Amino acid sequence: MTANAKLLDAGPRAREGSPWTGLWAVVFKEMADYLTGTRMRILEILILLTAVGAVYGAMSQIRETIGRDPFLFLKLFTLGKSPIPSFVEFLSILVPLIAISLTFDAINGEFNRRTLSRVLAQPIYRDALLFGKFLAAFFTMALVLTVIWLLIIGLGLIGLGVPPSGQGMARLLVFLAATIFYGGVWLALAMLFSITFRQPATAAMASLAVWLFFLIFWNILAGLLANVISPVRLGLPQEIIAQARVQIALARFSPTFLYGEIMAAILNPAVKMVGLGLLLPIQPQGSIPGSPLPLSQSLLLVWPQFTGLIAATILLFALGYVLFQRQEIRA
Repeated sequence: MTANAKLLDAGPRAREGSPWTGLWAVVFKEMADYLTGTRMRILEILILLTAVGAVYGAMSQIRETIGRDPFLFLKLFTLGKSPIPSFVEFLSILVPLIAISLTFDAINGEFNRRTLSRVLAQPIYRDALLFGKFLAAFFTMALVLTVIWLLIIGLGLIGLGVPPSGQGMARLLVFLAATIFYGGVWLALAMLFSITFRQPATAAMASLAVWLFFLIFWNILAGLLANVISPVRLGLPQEIIAQARVQIALARFSPTFLYGEIMAAILNPAVKMVGLGLLLPIQPQGSIPGSPLPLSQSLLLVWPQFTGLIAATILLFALGYVLFQRQEIRA
């Protein structure tokens, strides 16, 4: 007897399989909707404008550089010319917007269209539905960011006329991975609000409000709280350093700050310290004169920040998972 015949003879319970039955069907269906929808057309325009603007600003600065830099290609991502910001500064704003636009109506949109009960009536479990929607948005965002990354490299090859070094290319790959994980935090946050609020507009506004809070206000609030927790009374260096450590610890609750620390170490091999180097006036971006760090040392420098982004994504998704499992879904 074949395996298929045994499965048919086992009855409907055996054919249902694990709670992840239908996972990839949800992933492929959602990705097809994302890639053919109006949102993707808007994102394509943003991608083109971002890539062209970032390369133009970086090229203008690179042409003024004298001498050969072994990490010249990395400057395409870090240099900007006023009023055009650098590509990394573009991404710190663009990535949360892409992530929020993908998942702010992932669940409540199904409720409002009255299709959620029909989907779950199929051999698809809640676990597979929620995880499939998140994976589809994650893969779509990774595809969008990879396209931007390749476009920047292609334009850089045309403009500079030289390929990146092996070490530089490895750093760019790490940069791409960190950017994708950074977007995963905002994907999980927007999906959490999509589960919590029944109106997509409310979920979108709540997601944007949290993003703007961490982007604009959290660093200011961290400085004020650090002044209260560890005040500088006598102006001694020990007091200044202690207050800076408290401010850094508070600022690291922001995904944007963690992403900035990762970018400072990965895209600038001269950086040998993050945290205090971003606040205290010792060297720009914590750089110290001497030979640049190898990639392995730069990764060790910001490995806690990588872990923080991944942990935040898992925590937000787990919270949304628990809330989704407890919701009542009626036909």
